[in-house]
Amino acid sequence: WLVIERKVYDISHFCRKHPGGARLISSYAGQDATDAFVAFHVDKGLVSKYLKSLEIGELAPDQPSIEPTKNKMLVKDFRELRAAVEKMGLLRPNHLFFFLHLAHILLLDTAAWLILLYFGTSLMPFIASLVVLTISQVQASWLQHDLGHLSVFRKTKWNHLLHKFVMCHLIGASAKWWTLLHSRHHAKPNCVQKDPDIDMHPFLFTLGKKFSVEV
Repeated sequence: WLVIERKVYDISHFCRKHPGGARLISSYAGQDATDAFVAFHVDKGLVSKYLKSLEIGELAPDQPSIEPTKNKMLVKDFRELRAAVEKMGLLRPNHLFFFLHLAHILLLDTAAWLILLYFGTSLMPFIASLVVLTISQVQASWLQHDLGHLSVFRKTKWNHLLHKFVMCHLIGASAKWWTLLHSRHHAKPNCVQKDPDIDMHPFLFTLGKKFSVEV
């Protein structure tokens, strides 16, 4: 069970069908998932239709919305900050910027190939091609990051389609793999055994005697 805006939902069976992966949604079992729900879902109207069938109740009036382990004032401040950011229009993407971003990645990729085609594979052309391709790949990694976060287009499917193109065809990695792992990272950042970015703990990511948010 988890809570979204004081309503309780049973996700025992739905978690296996969850588009973001079972591990992501299950990481909020027994907790308030309101802020994660708002952050991850672009079309909340569509998602709300699925939620209705999962609703099993509501928190009693005397029950707090936020778990005792959380800082109530900090949560309140972040919600106010998000509302202010949305009101200022800072979450509205500039499509021209992203078009030019993709265009210059394609130009750099082409340039890297042409350098080898016309100048051969000797040391200097190879290094020049490598530098150009490296810049292209780094830029592509940030573009796929924004597409993977569904922050470029209003329609989710267009974000997914272009994300697959950039991640799979330009970078040569799995878009699905990145989405599942990176979403879990943002759902539970720096939480041991829930954030895959720090799954190497305790061998390579230890801070002091115990990781600060291990409990």
